[in-house]
Amino acid sequence: MRAIVWTGYGLPELLELREVEAPVPKDNEVLVRIYATTVTAGDCEMRALRFPFLLRIFLRMYNGVTRPKRVTVLGQEFAGEIESVGKDVTLFKKGDEVFGATGFSFGAYAEYICIQESDPDEGVIAKKPVNISYEEAAAFPVGGLNALHFLRKTDIRDGMKVLINGAGGSIGTVGIQFAKSLGAEVTAVDSAGKLDMLRSIGADHVIDFTREDFTGSGEKYDIIFDVVGKASISACMRSLRENGIYLLGNPNFFRKIRGRFTSRGGKRFFAGTASYRTEDLVFLKDLIESGKVRPVIDRSYPLEQIPEAHRYVETGEKVGNVIIEVV
Repeated sequence: MRAIVWTGYGLPELLELREVEAPVPKDNEVLVRIYATTVTAGDCEMRALRFPFLLRIFLRMYNGVTRPKRVTVLGQEFAGEIESVGKDVTLFKKGDEVFGATGFSFGAYAEYICIQESDPDEGVIAKKPVNISYEEAAAFPVGGLNALHFLRKTDIRDGMKVLINGAGGSIGTVGIQFAKSLGAEVTAVDSAGKLDMLRSIGADHVIDFTREDFTGSGEKYDIIFDVVGKASISACMRSLRENGIYLLGNPNFFRKIRGRFTSRGGKRFFAGTASYRTEDLVFLKDLIESGKVRPVIDRSYPLEQIPEAHRYVETGEKVGNVIIEVV
């Protein structure tokens, strides 16, 4: 099969199109023929090991000190068709249209992938929403699961004021639509080139972060969801209403500690990384089929142009999702 092999830590050019052996499903796995995947900011960070020093050391020890050895194919989400199933699989059959997320196993930059039927630690898989294409379905699992993980830490109700910082990416675009489906008044913060798109998916108010600091406006919010993790924690806490909650979606260790000490006066702080659950992916499927959430796709590339897609995502100009057409 064709796959994009991760040959070294660093530049996009270290992602090379190669012919590799196709995987064979174990008894509890399904073999998926991938029709579409994506390039996320997380893929780019992993490729270059763009992480804090201690995490970089750990990842090199885990995956190969000088070059990737354990995980050699990146890609975190996919949509496709089940090619075959192991003998212990009960929830899926050959021909089922599916979508899913691989978790830390990666592997979606390829024509085929094996994934366990029901082990979230190894990734999650569910039937594809019937009302969207494979390319559109591939745009949802990572952003959708992350958005649900954080926003479900709150109790969003009709009329609540929610602000999403870094709203123009895969997580924020789902977050806006999910919060709107629950009746929230949503303010979306991102760069000027993304504001029209944010309005089009339901944002009530938009802010260009290059021209205005949302924490300096005097406006108070019930929920602030900081997807990018770059806003001042103390300023965000001051921008919360009484009993408000600040969700930090991309924390480093020191920001997590600082947030804990900043929580006071009934205001809460939550930071962490999303844990994927099959039931959340099924819930996301239902949201899509009900029309409450729709995909936001910036552009598409063929599999062999993944290095170019990585370069584009790293510009920070991505609006929603960048799709890779595998087939």
